[in-house]
Amino acid sequence: MPTLTEILETMDYGPAPEDAKIAQSWLDKHSGGFGHFINGQFTKPGQCFAVSNPATGAEIAQVTQGTAEDVEMAVKAARAAQPKWAALPGHARAKHLYALARHVQQHARFLAVLETIDNGKPIRETRDIDVPLVARHFYHHAGWAEIMADEFPGATPQGVCGQVIPWNFPLLMLAWKVAPALAAGNTVVLKPAEYTPLTALALAEIAAEAGLPKGVLNIVTGDGATGAAIVGHGDIDKLAFTGSTDVGRIIRRQTAGSGKGLTLELGGKSPFIVFADADIDAAVEGVVDAIWFNQGQVCCAGSRILVAESIAPRFTQLLKQRMTKLRVGDPLDKSIDMGAIVHPVQLDRIASLVDQGKASGAAITQGTAPQGCFYPPTLAENVEPANILATEEIFGPVVTLTTFRTPEDALALANATNYGLAASVWSENVNLALDVAAKVKAGVVWINATNLFDAAAGFGGYRESGFGREGGREGMMAYLRPARPGKPGKPEASPATPDPLPALSGPAQPIDRTAKMYIGGKQARPDSGYVYQVTGPKGPVGMAGLGNRKDIRNAVEAAHKAAGWGKATGHNRAQVLYYLAENLSARAGEFADRLHSFGQSKKSAEAEVDATLRRAFWYAAQADKFDGAVHSTSNPYVTLAMNEPLGVVGVACPDSLPLLGLMSLVLPAIAMGNAVVALPSQSHPLAATDLYQVFDTSDLPGGVVNLVTGPRDELAKTLADHDDVAAMWYFGSAEGCAMVETASAGNLKQTWTEVAGTRDFTGPAGQGREFLHRATQVKNIWVPYGE
Repeated sequence: MPTLTEILETMDYGPAPEDAKIAQSWLDKHSGGFGHFINGQFTKPGQCFAVSNPATGAEIAQVTQGTAEDVEMAVKAARAAQPKWAALPGHARAKHLYALARHVQQHARFLAVLETIDNGKPIRETRDIDVPLVARHFYHHAGWAEIMADEFPGATPQGVCGQVIPWNFPLLMLAWKVAPALAAGNTVVLKPAEYTPLTALALAEIAAEAGLPKGVLNIVTGDGATGAAIVGHGDIDKLAFTGSTDVGRIIRRQTAGSGKGLTLELGGKSPFIVFADADIDAAVEGVVDAIWFNQGQVCCAGSRILVAESIAPRFTQLLKQRMTKLRVGDPLDKSIDMGAIVHPVQLDRIASLVDQGKASGAAITQGTAPQGCFYPPTLAENVEPANILATEEIFGPVVTLTTFRTPEDALALANATNYGLAASVWSENVNLALDVAAKVKAGVVWINATNLFDAAAGFGGYRESGFGREGGREGMMAYLRPARPGKPGKPEASPATPDPLPALSGPAQPIDRTAKMYIGGKQARPDSGYVYQVTGPKGPVGMAGLGNRKDIRNAVEAAHKAAGWGKATGHNRAQVLYYLAENLSARAGEFADRLHSFGQSKKSAEAEVDATLRRAFWYAAQADKFDGAVHSTSNPYVTLAMNEPLGVVGVACPDSLPLLGLMSLVLPAIAMGNAVVALPSQSHPLAATDLYQVFDTSDLPGGVVNLVTGPRDELAKTLADHDDVAAMWYFGSAEGCAMVETASAGNLKQTWTEVAGTRDFTGPAGQGREFLHRATQVKNIWVPYGE
């Protein structure tokens, strides 16, 4: 060990080892192997697998491989405990969560050391970031439990929640999922990652110590087969998964049609944008936090540096100099910057991807790393857009650097990915920074910072980075079922298949006008050239176009061209919806007659038109009032939670209530700035086609609402398959719900599926904030404030 004089002369870091004796004594206590934690106690160890310390390769524990029977036992325990847990007053649940937070703090050093031994990340990170955030989440959600009845009136817990977490933040990911689930009144069956199960098992002991009731939290260890057993279990009501996008797709397909709630926090390829006026030294240090924090094993890691061409040489020079100062080694050394990669399998994957990128022309600069399961900090330049280093989530300490000339170039590069988890923007120009933050496709944006997290601010992505949020109000909502006034109705009958063949009888009028589709603000004939007959109780009442895949393609293209609608102010959108209501009111009698021709009584038809008018006024009123929030985070930042439109929304309408059913779904979507491709009532689409002139005379821009008539399920599948559709709402058959959710896995679009007829669109359940939440996605923007 160097002397003090030598240290002062060289200014080199000396070793600062963390004492791991207490964590080791806990491991020694369980040297016979760990069982699962089910119904408040540990089971006897079963067939076990080894858990190793990534930094040394030494085996540190034996953990039981969970079976389907183990999962069944855990789910039964959670199911038995859930009613009593949910029935507790919010104050009682809050006290339990508060106790968990206090006990986590009391055992903070033990948990930090154990996490470092199990995962390989530096002790400074587990001690100063991970474990304090774990306690913060339990404290924060104790507050939500206390005030849940006031803040979410009428909402109920989902029930039993299955949760599968990754190995990069083993304990923190547990807290992210368990805390809101318990606060909302759910019980939990959680599977930690195969590589890093130990802090979850330690937390189970702490939960028992803190007095958490039996069965409320259950931990089942194992590999992917154990996770699959949880995902596929029929008695789990809500699933939450953090992991790879590929596995997220599998889960989306596996759960399709099950009715389970689902949130997915998946991969990322986040841009780190540095403008010419940025504080270069601060931005360089930001890169260290963005990509070399936790060895780059972070889903939101800033793995793509985009730097203004004019400062790129200086920035690159400083970054390479900073790389040489990073210390890689024993993660229990408090002066280490980067620890070990979690497992040799992951190390091999990182090395392989870098080799492939280098073979494709990338210029690689690396720091140093010791032998073993370590990888050096790595910078890749001259990376072409198709290079695997630019497209693939590496999940390691590897960052690419690309230059740009204009802010428009920077945004084009930033959004040139299927992911949309996070972004970091560096500029001293607040106008530029906020403008870019609004336009980058990411669920979290940090300005002049990176990798900031807090329990009060939601975290989650856009596009193939998944859906749902963890943390904040939106994170709590993911574990609750919103109140639905009224009783569930009976599923409506499936509509008859549209028949394009000539019929023996036609409409009562000798001259009939075939209703066209409405695409891009214009009437359009069906691509197929076919029509089908629309009938009422007295026979045919008209003809409608038989839509096909090409009509859907044209409608989606038209909807994308109407992107300016989402940039309009809420006030301007409100004005258009008021005009729409005004023009619909002027033709109320005509629409009532049309509904009457379908077989409704005159009174019922008039009531449906009147309800549609009231709905149009309500969503016009909400267009500029359903706003975001400023989250109260524990950092010196203003964290803006902005409700943004999803983009293009596909809407498959119920067959009954052909006017009200359509407008109850279209109005909230367009009020929030989305463009819509709607499939009206299959049996009675003429109520929708009569709206063309209403839309045209209400200043609704072309492409905001597009109507394609024809076979609902066939067209809905095309929309659900379409990669340029951001969300799909389907109200039809149970089989159609499963079909839409399965097809949506392609680009992991958000879905809202219900069996038609079970929701009463004529009453209070037919409108509300639930519709507005479904029509938006939350972007959290972290802006420096008060420093």
